[in-house]
Amino acid sequence: MKIKQTIFALAVFIGVCCCCVGPLVIARAAEKCGSNTLKEGQNCCGGVVTSVVACGQSGGNEIENTGAWGILILIIKILTAGVGVAAVGGLAYGSILYTTAGGSPDRTRQAKMIISSTVVGIILYALVFALLNYLIPGGVFTT
Repeated sequence: MKIKQTIFALAVFIGVCCCCVGPLVIARAAEKCGSNTLKEGQNCCGGVVTSVVACGQSGGNEIENTGAWGILILIIKILTAGVGVAAVGGLAYGSILYTTAGGSPDRTRQAKMIISSTVVGIILYALVFALLNYLIPGGVFTT
C-alpha cells in the first residue's frame, strides 16, 4: 500500500511542478517598437510588433533566416509542451488507477501498463528531442 501512495504523491508533485514552475519566465527590460512597448515573446520588425517570426529571419541563402524555419521551431516547442502535459496526465491517471485498484489484479495490471507506457513515451520523446537539438543549428529553444 505504501508504494501506491508514493507513486500518487510523485505524480501529483510532478504535475504541480510542471504547472507552477513551467510558466515562469525571466523578465527582460522593456523594449520599444515604434510607439509600442514589447511584451515577453514579441519582436520588433521595422516598427511592427511580431510574435512568431523574428526580424532576423529575412530570407537569404541560409534556412535559419526564413519564416518557415521560425514557424517550424514554434511547432516543435508547442509539441514539446503538449507531450509534457500528456505525460503528466498519463502518470496522474495511471497512479490514480493504481491507487484505487483495491487489490483487483486487472486494474493493477492496467495501471502499471499505463505508467510504464507513459515513461517509455517520455524517454522516446527525450531521445527525439535530443536528436532535434543536434540537427537544428543552435538548438530548438534559441531565438
